[in-house]
Amino acid sequence: MRRVDGAIETWGGWPKMALERWIPLKGGAEAVTLGHVIVGRTEASLRQYADHERIHVRQYERWGALLLPAYALASLWVWARGGDPYRDNVFEREAAAITPRPRPEASS
Repeated sequence: MRRVDGAIETWGGWPKMALERWIPLKGGAEAVTLGHVIVGRTEASLRQYADHERIHVRQYERWGALLLPAYALASLWVWARGGDPYRDNVFEREAAAITPRPRPEASS
């Protein structure tokens, strides 16, 4: 665990397990942001996705506690219209426009 640019970053252990099992994306997620906490599967995941996840930290600063329900509603809206609930979500699109999410590195 470490503090970087006003956010706490953590990885491995239970965060890794949670990202692999509880995130409703195929294969889970490499990193996720909850307020000022960025959780990654590994330290390398955090390095790879840090800029993208920091945009989500800024979204939390703007939206506060409303971000989680707003994010969920945005995903539901996109899904109901036939889009991808993750990639077409307005919050993900904002983060990708500023810091495109890198392609995951091939695992050995």
